[in-house]
Amino acid sequence: MGMLDGMTTIVTGGAQGIGAAYARGYAAEGAKVCLTDVLDPAPVADEINANGGEAMALISDQTDEAANTAMVEAVLERWGRIDGLMNNAALFGALNHSKFEDIDIDEFDAALRVNIRGVWQITKAVTPVMRKQKYGKIVNIASGTTFKGTPGQLHYVTTKGAIIAMTRVMARECGEDNICVNAIAPGLTASEAVTEDEAFTQMHIDANIAGRCIQRVEEPEDLVGAAIYLISHDSDFVTGQLLCVDGGSVAH
Repeated sequence: MGMLDGMTTIVTGGAQGIGAAYARGYAAEGAKVCLTDVLDPAPVADEINANGGEAMALISDQTDEAANTAMVEAVLERWGRIDGLMNNAALFGALNHSKFEDIDIDEFDAALRVNIRGVWQITKAVTPVMRKQKYGKIVNIASGTTFKGTPGQLHYVTTKGAIIAMTRVMARECGEDNICVNAIAPGLTASEAVTEDEAFTQMHIDANIAGRCIQRVEEPEDLVGAAIYLISHDSDFVTGQLLCVDGGSVAH
């Protein structure tokens, strides 16, 4: 039996990279998975289905209220419940690296809109279903950069600091309905957003690795175990917590 047998989960930003790894991991543990993204997540869903899992794919923008409502309705129509929400979608690789004085105001606003407001919007679309069930798991994705004050990424780091604060408030407000809200803080991970971004030079990556207790590249799959645990029944009494998964780069 899988750790997530009988559960239905949503993974935002599931078309590639870390989000796709979460979706594959959830499906492998028996969960039904809805993948959403502004890109087309169908190839990942097709892969999961071909490997014996059960997945559906929706092109959806988490900053669009109507799209979030339609997504929730589609999941309920197909599977009848929503047990887990993995809030993975965020702007990262598309953001420029520069001193904070030089960040374009429209880019700053875009980061806040997607990485903070979008997480709030899709969570508030899903939460009423979980409240009615008197059960649910919400996993937000923060970042180890919030502990390091990583230079050149003030807009991104700011949004991820907000995710930690949001997680704590949500956990307090959802506890009465048996909904757990936690966050994962990944380290620099070798997803497409990093490997295809010229701003992340080998020198940058090597310096990041040198600061870890486990000195190797972090792969998307390194995050899957924590993501499964926080959706599973094993974490039913864990809420409001932040779990750093970065090879020991930061101690929290």
